[in-house]
Amino acid sequence: MCTVCGCGDSSVDPGHAHGHAHDHDHPHDHAHPHGHDYAHPHDHDHGHEPHHHDHHHNHDHAHPAAAAGSLDFGGGIAGVHVAGLTQARVVQIERDILSKNDSYAAANRARFAASGAFALNFVSSPGSGKTTLLVKTITDLKDSYPIAVIEGDQQTANDAERIRATGAPAIQINTGKGCHLDAHMVGHALDQLPAVSGGLLFIENVGNLVCPAAFDLGEAHKVVVLSVTEGEDKPLKYPHMFAAADLLLLNKIDLLPHLDFDLAATIEYARRVNPKIEVLLVSAKSGEGLPAFYAWIAKRAAAARAAAKAAG
Repeated sequence: MCTVCGCGDSSVDPGHAHGHAHDHDHPHDHAHPHGHDYAHPHDHDHGHEPHHHDHHHNHDHAHPAAAAGSLDFGGGIAGVHVAGLTQARVVQIERDILSKNDSYAAANRARFAASGAFALNFVSSPGSGKTTLLVKTITDLKDSYPIAVIEGDQQTANDAERIRATGAPAIQINTGKGCHLDAHMVGHALDQLPAVSGGLLFIENVGNLVCPAAFDLGEAHKVVVLSVTEGEDKPLKYPHMFAAADLLLLNKIDLLPHLDFDLAATIEYARRVNPKIEVLLVSAKSGEGLPAFYAWIAKRAAAARAAAKAAG
């Protein structure tokens, strides 16, 4: 997981705490956006003479068990292997980072609750059709709700520009080497978006079926989008994402006549991982299945508005 392996620069740094819950009217002691220099778990003395490393020493970690030609590096208590770190240390680092993220997510969720905004976090692998699906959804629903969008990608503002072409406001977050959005990033994006009181906030996460599963952004639901061109066994290969999602949108079903894809198997695999996950079949191109998706949104958005009204 990227919380410990260093594959991305999360804006949630357990090394220094921010004493605020997205109150951005005061200066921070760091710039946004920014990267963090992560300390290495070991020190190197670069002033010594060249030498050869002797790898005959004993390791203090267990080797992954091999079965039927496989190596399982996720079998420890941390569920992930990081060279040079014990499993206990990996667990502690992950807890620290996710705990900090959760505090920002709670602040975001409180903002949504106060305004009656219904927030969805769309997650998928690259190429699933998330952006096309959002463009179609916004086009069809923009006369019924105020809608705003947060786009997450490593580079470019291409997707945000596509969203803005519908008339909806959008903020692009570029994560650089980071492989997911976090709640701190989303809080800053919210500060730049117009309020969508009683409306919809769509968050399109970075295309990745691994890391975004762990990070709560304050959304009401994670919606995982799976294209029928990707293969039936994605829920089994990436179980954490499907376990974290409340809704599975099986997208591009207009292509089914041209593919060898087993819908029943995919749904069975998803429910094997997450028995409570809801499943809808949709096509952003043909519009098939979208009325059911819009009804799913309408029911929950109405509940969010009612809760905000009752609280206010």
